[in-house]
Amino acid sequence: MSVPVLLVTGFLGAGKTSFINQLLQADHGLRIAAIVNDFGSINIDAALLEGAADGVIGLKNGCICCSLQGDLLRTLKIVLNQNPGTDHIVIEASGVADPAGIAQSLTDPVLWSQVRLETIACLIDVPDLAARADDPLWKAQVSGSDIHCLAKTEGTTLTELTAVHGTLADLGKQHVFDLSKGFPQMAVFHPEPRKRTALNKPLQDDRFAHLEWQYNGKIDLRRFQSVMSALAPDLLRAKGFVWVAEGSLLFQMTGTRATLSRAPEVASAAQQGCRLVLIGERKRFDADRVEQQLNGLIA
Repeated sequence: MSVPVLLVTGFLGAGKTSFINQLLQADHGLRIAAIVNDFGSINIDAALLEGAADGVIGLKNGCICCSLQGDLLRTLKIVLNQNPGTDHIVIEASGVADPAGIAQSLTDPVLWSQVRLETIACLIDVPDLAARADDPLWKAQVSGSDIHCLAKTEGTTLTELTAVHGTLADLGKQHVFDLSKGFPQMAVFHPEPRKRTALNKPLQDDRFAHLEWQYNGKIDLRRFQSVMSALAPDLLRAKGFVWVAEGSLLFQMTGTRATLSRAPEVASAAQQGCRLVLIGERKRFDADRVEQQLNGLIA
């Protein structure tokens, strides 16, 4: 019997990792393994999910599609070999990836007897929707998905939510769930049987650039906040751990929205120092300049 695969997609900062954490901690009694695909060689998401699943493996470089197809196939075999009895596999796609590339990889005949793509779930950042509605990559992620989960809806008006549902309906999408009203466990783990139509050719979007920054010491929190505030207009996403006098903190930024919170115990214990991944559009994101500004935090 082949193991079902849930593929989780969504634009940068939509809430994919939080969604997967909810999924792993739900009361379903299933043994779940997770594969995460961070943009860059620093696997932030794998660190955040470690300990919550029966197996967490990080793939690097941000796009499981043509160039990394072999890596995905090898990783799935490792997951199955290391975790016999796995009931479900969850794959988190990068926010800069078209899920069609991963879906195509999962149709490889070598895998047919072992795994099957069952559901593609798309996370939608509701406050960010107005900025994304005409984005070709966002449309590809939404169009290629079976179910759609609305994130960050707290404070959203009924009129705004109605508009979101209308946008998705215009794209032919009807299976929409508001995560603030509960986790859609039945839709995720017991979906209606569906036939997959021929997959579109994956969208190749090379407009994104990124910087990976690491420092093995502590930095000043207020100076860090000041630098990130200055960089915010040129960033789409920033994520990682910073080591400050208060301890190890998880930093997340989507657009101009930023949060700092205590790093999860398993991630905090595994590292002392700073590890950040920052992503922007090439036309605005100057990686060298950003690196210089972050290096200025080193005492």
